[in-house]
Amino acid sequence: MTPIQISAYTATTCLGRGLAATQSAIAHGIGGLAPCHFETVRLDTWIGEVPGVDDQGLPSSLKAYDCRNNRLTLMGLETDGFADQVRNTAARLGRDRVGVFLGTSTSGILQTELAYRRRDAATGALPPDFSYRGSHNSFSLTEFTRRYFGLEGMAMTVSTACSSSAKVFAAASRQLALGTIDAAVVGGVDSLCLTTLYGFASLQLTSARPCRPYDLHRDGISIAEGAAFALLERADTPDSGTILLLGAGESSDAYHMSAPHPEGLGARLAMEGALRAAALVPRDIDYINLHGTATPANDAAEGKAVAALFGAATPCSSTKGATGHTLGAAGAVEAVICALALDGRFLPGSPGTEAVDPALGLDYVQQTRAAKPRRALSNSFGFGGSNCSLIFGVAA
Repeated sequence: MTPIQISAYTATTCLGRGLAATQSAIAHGIGGLAPCHFETVRLDTWIGEVPGVDDQGLPSSLKAYDCRNNRLTLMGLETDGFADQVRNTAARLGRDRVGVFLGTSTSGILQTELAYRRRDAATGALPPDFSYRGSHNSFSLTEFTRRYFGLEGMAMTVSTACSSSAKVFAAASRQLALGTIDAAVVGGVDSLCLTTLYGFASLQLTSARPCRPYDLHRDGISIAEGAAFALLERADTPDSGTILLLGAGESSDAYHMSAPHPEGLGARLAMEGALRAAALVPRDIDYINLHGTATPANDAAEGKAVAALFGAATPCSSTKGATGHTLGAAGAVEAVICALALDGRFLPGSPGTEAVDPALGLDYVQQTRAAKPRRALSNSFGFGGSNCSLIFGVAA
């Protein structure tokens, strides 16, 4: 795979808005999770909510896209100077040469949930001001982003549950290699809604306390929201220190609708694919950001796959104890965390993890520590066995 340059990146989660807030929280082992008081939800669980989403307005020309997910999208785009970087790139390369590839799991489904409360009492019809295209539709955030910047290049939404915004890096890199575009806005956005909160609770997958990835007593996830983006370009002669996308691996084991293969077969296939694409071997990886949802089955399966491929020598951790599980945005959020680790010379810790499960046999990083990682692998695995692993590196 031809290395791809990450020209800009940003993340907005319950840890705060932007790279400085994200890095500071991870450096100090601070999590952003809190007891659930979202909307009308009454569940004994903890969530990661981004402050200020309801107060974010949209441009009048894009009011048709007004929903929580697109408000969070705009917050993310207008952070860390990311939007200016996109505009400058479009001006330099041409609007038709910049693509948009975004991932989400539920998009603006909250808008549909709210609309259902206002159905016509006699007919059951949804209110006339409800716009499926601008909210619940999975392409909504991609179309919104494209229109916000006036971009005309290839555009797509990937919705493969929790691997969604990792797979967009792979999709965009293929188009960059083919020459159909010269740059791409990639990332993911997922916002809180009743469907995911009650849905995961009905599957008995949520925890009554902040999630504890890879902990001996882990008992479920903490659902969260987030928006993360990166600007990708071909890297013919990258400057020293530039963060690169070196490889991507994808697999689909289709073992079960909501449970991973018990031996982590799909996870291992994705990691092996990423290593092949990057022309690397396991010992070349300095840090692994695990999918690590803090459910007993997920962490055990991924742990087995990582141990089988990397042994116990490669430092790894799940940062979901800090951010919560941002579902369709998780791949992009954790890609940004990997970029921060490579740029800032540290290995992220795992807030919430108290006693690492010894049966998994990994070098699990509980407290953030100084280091000089040169290459990091990030795992994202979704329901139905949709798996993606990404490898990032630093240009020499």
